[in-house]
Amino acid sequence: MKRSLFIYLVGLLIVSQGINAQHEHPKSEHYMAPKDDKVVAKLEEWQDLKFGIIIHWGLYAVPGIIESWSICSEDWIERDSTISYNDYKEWYFGLKDKFNPVKFNPQQWAEASKAAGMKYLVFTTKHHDGFCLWDTKQTDYSIAHSPFGSNEKSDALKYVLDAYRNQGFMVGTYFSKPDWYSEYYWWPKYATPNRNNNYDANKYPWRWNQFKQYTYNQIQELMTGYGDVDLLWLDGGWVRPLETVNDEVRAWGAPIPSWSQDIDMPSIAKMARKNQPGLLIVDRTVGGLYENYQTPEQSIPEQALDHPWESCITLGGAWGYVPTDSYKSTSQVIRTLVEVVAKGGSLLLGVGPTPEGEFTPEQIESLKKIGKWMDKNGEAIYATRALSVCQSNNVFFTQSKDNKTCYAIACYDENSELEKTITWTGNVPKKGSAMKLISNGKRLKYKVEGETVTVSLPSDMNELPLGKALAFKYKK
Repeated sequence: MKRSLFIYLVGLLIVSQGINAQHEHPKSEHYMAPKDDKVVAKLEEWQDLKFGIIIHWGLYAVPGIIESWSICSEDWIERDSTISYNDYKEWYFGLKDKFNPVKFNPQQWAEASKAAGMKYLVFTTKHHDGFCLWDTKQTDYSIAHSPFGSNEKSDALKYVLDAYRNQGFMVGTYFSKPDWYSEYYWWPKYATPNRNNNYDANKYPWRWNQFKQYTYNQIQELMTGYGDVDLLWLDGGWVRPLETVNDEVRAWGAPIPSWSQDIDMPSIAKMARKNQPGLLIVDRTVGGLYENYQTPEQSIPEQALDHPWESCITLGGAWGYVPTDSYKSTSQVIRTLVEVVAKGGSLLLGVGPTPEGEFTPEQIESLKKIGKWMDKNGEAIYATRALSVCQSNNVFFTQSKDNKTCYAIACYDENSELEKTITWTGNVPKKGSAMKLISNGKRLKYKVEGETVTVSLPSDMNELPLGKALAFKYKK
């Protein structure tokens, strides 16, 4: 018991020291637009949604530590030197026998997400540790073989997707291409020195082919057994054909093996889209035909991008549940969302349920506050597109898809106070256009001097609203 507690504290130490950027994925270098008409149509639909949730939930929720990475033996991972690596892995993999989310409540998740103004879901079906949150037939390392396996909701994926579909969400499945539990990826014959598979796939092609088939079979289960799926969100970008490894991948800091970790994405995509026509596939950081939109992680591009993209950013400091986590303020999330959308992207906000299977009261309250701002100002966010001038100081701009209506959103810091006027440069209103405050529809006075626009706020407005952001609309 003392040893288990000690290892648990070591796990918490990893979180408290921060998550190293070596496991965060930047966007890929090049974008290739899809050619399938159904995929193009689904991508256009997805681009209208703008705001989604990604849910990381798994074994790591039990002790409340960083997701999966603590079992990766790379030098940025800190563990106490008195604990052997193998003992730590044994403890971590053994968390399967303690995973028992008796309060599992996907309806609560979906309702809280909708209340926040979110429109699409990405749910982590399997992270790098290999633990599956659906009743896979390819391994017994799953929720179906945990203490929760006898529960009527043990096939968790089904209930999560159903709950979000019932709230009108577009739904997606996150799937880790690497699988550190699988003996076809981390072969027990050898040590596991880093995130890559730990044997030469050229020397042992049979074993690698087994892993490829294992991966194909699992994704096939996701694409055939759980109703309509809109997104297949693939993580673990180091699992890729060797010829696609570039300086960007090398910059992650992990060793690059001399063999290819090719899992045959063309076959996977063909199978997946046969079962889910129009499926968006996001093979993160790899680029090419199977990365239908890019996904910079925990960051926002400096400039607007002219192709589909999404920033995946955590509500707190971690992707999964960490009991000591603190959450971003409403104004910080709103500003992030506004900047992302102004630059042509979508925001995928990360929230991690508890080991019992619930969102915490703090998470629910945070999402509710975000939603209050979205309820009044969502017109400036949903179904908008980027402008050539997307920002002027603290003011960001979006436009309607017909290019006729312009939205200006002024964002302020948490401690900012209301000013009497708001000024920006560029995106000047059409002569004679009304200027309205979106939250209440009030028509405002403004003046234009060259390329500078100054808007006077109503005299009865005493303070900045929840979210510290004001949105305006006008014709351009």
